[in-house]
Amino acid sequence: PIAIPFACTESDTATFGMTCTEDDPCPIYAELTSLQPVGVQLFLTGNLHNGASTMYSLFLASQDSGKTWFEAFERVPKAGLDQVQFVDFESGWTSGQVLESLPRDPFFLLTTDGGKTWRRRNVFNESRIATIEQFHFDSKTSGSLLIDRGAVTETGARYERYDSQTGGESWQVREVSGSPLKLAVPRRATSNADWRLRADGKQGIHIIERRTGARWERVSSFLVKVGECKPHLETPGPPPEAIIAEPSSPRTRGGRPAPPAKPRTPPSLRKP
Repeated sequence: PIAIPFACTESDTATFGMTCTEDDPCPIYAELTSLQPVGVQLFLTGNLHNGASTMYSLFLASQDSGKTWFEAFERVPKAGLDQVQFVDFESGWTSGQVLESLPRDPFFLLTTDGGKTWRRRNVFNESRIATIEQFHFDSKTSGSLLIDRGAVTETGARYERYDSQTGGESWQVREVSGSPLKLAVPRRATSNADWRLRADGKQGIHIIERRTGARWERVSSFLVKVGECKPHLETPGPPPEAIIAEPSSPRTRGGRPAPPAKPRTPPSLRKP
């Protein structure tokens, strides 16, 4: 199984109120929620959590049908990602929200270059308690969205429907109701019947499988437990009066400056 990289920081333990010790560290888990194939590409959403609170969103992608993986977008603190939809090989959307005591501040990740780059767009201009129940785009510009406010508002409405004609860059409210609303396209209709994501509790892994005839074949798997948080030991720094000088430029044998080192790129997630 693939181990999703995670390095716990002192800020993590403070931000998420974790009481961790060397003898009793705090385990960190990956929750994978949705899988979307797009040709040979796969997109996988979820979050990292400590069992009590959500820590970071997680958005993984593969360009070779699951042989290798990489993180398609930076981790958003206290957020989780859910649904993914592409209307063609270029235009796609991923829904998410901040997951604190109550879900709030729903947003989208948008791409118009087939998932090479993504940009974040909030649904609302102000902070609001709300959850994206479902969304669907009919084209690269036209889409609809269902919002659950989580409680009855002052107007007596809890559920809202929004439309976008800008590809998810902005949204306009079209309907509010005290009863749940529905889109014309059921959520299950957007899934791919030849792919599935499931969890195996005994092995402690998430499994991605593809249908081959009458059988399901494993394509990739990810460990549920990704790491631990422990106390951070402070490393003593130099005394206050010490002067740290910049290192001199490295030289070659001929006395000429050595060429600059190439920048390091983050490693992809590969199956062992």
